[in-house]
Amino acid sequence: MVNAPTKLGEVARVFLKLGLIGFGGPAVHIAMMEEEVVRKRQWLSHEHFLDLIGATNLIPGPNSTEMALHCGRERAGWRGLLVAGACFILPAVIITGLLAWAYQQYGTLPQVAPFIYGIKPAIIGIVVSLMITLGRKALKSIELGIIGILCVLLAMLDVNEIYILFGAGFLGMLIQLAKQKSSSVNTIVPFSLLLFTEVHVNPTGWRIFWIFLKVGSILYGSGYVLFAFLNTELVKTGMLSHRVLIDAIAVGQFTPGPVFSSATFIGWQMGSLNGAIAATIGIFLPSFVFVGFLNPLVSRLRRSKVMSAFLDTVNMAAIALILAVCVDMGRSSITDWKTILIAVVGFAVSFSFKKMNTAFVVIGGSALGYILHLV
Repeated sequence: MVNAPTKLGEVARVFLKLGLIGFGGPAVHIAMMEEEVVRKRQWLSHEHFLDLIGATNLIPGPNSTEMALHCGRERAGWRGLLVAGACFILPAVIITGLLAWAYQQYGTLPQVAPFIYGIKPAIIGIVVSLMITLGRKALKSIELGIIGILCVLLAMLDVNEIYILFGAGFLGMLIQLAKQKSSSVNTIVPFSLLLFTEVHVNPTGWRIFWIFLKVGSILYGSGYVLFAFLNTELVKTGMLSHRVLIDAIAVGQFTPGPVFSSATFIGWQMGSLNGAIAATIGIFLPSFVFVGFLNPLVSRLRRSKVMSAFLDTVNMAAIALILAVCVDMGRSSITDWKTILIAVVGFAVSFSFKKMNTAFVVIGGSALGYILHLV
């Protein structure tokens, strides 16, 4: 029997490593977590991991951070949730803070294009490998397969992710109810906070905190959706320049860990160190609250046939959304034979050597990209 301190140490080591090497956004972070906590350490089953992905997609906030919180909670309870979240977030926040300080001093970012040229194609290969692994577990019936295809099509048409997830979930419930000819139905609603009232004062630490707390409490979707929100909240109100927002996007792409750490960069530009701290706490705090509330409910939902059907369908929809993200990433990052080669090699290595740490695939993709970029 593994004692609690040992479990906490395991959680800290796993998520500190993922926080340091997790380049590429939520899809690849989840792929790395699946490798670390399911395949290598067997902290939870593939099925339960899928349930947690589905549950994470039903609440606002950064998906990969919330998956880290779920995994930490499963392994070491409430303390595991806090340790996993801190270890996964802090490396990105510290690196981003240093870049934010340098940016404030010198007004520019380092030139890293040659090094990130091969990262995204390699990540796409990793994500496709993940989708095959999780897709086999999620595809439990013909109906789920059809719903998955419909979800991919809707995502490609830019239908809001939360509509797709809840629509698919409720469709799965209706199919289950029709099968068992039951008139009883349970409902589930997203956990979200009300919009916070804006206070029209100069951007101080508290004002920055409330802005990012609001965004973290209501935001569904990827890091790119985050920047759309921040464009509305900060750029259009004159609190931040469009150039700084664009540079914040770049920082989110070439630093490891959650993309939402870009909030640290933006907060620093608005209020130096205090602003960075306020923005960071504000953007991530809701995730700790939501996951802490939702995690104990996932197993209970699975025990209900109707809610189990809801989770199964949401899981399939989540896989479909990952596919849509992968296609979208491919459009922008697979542009020539070099990037095609990197993506194919990344997939082949990830799929053939399932026990290999995906960090090596990312690092290898970066190295190969750097070499090919010079050709």
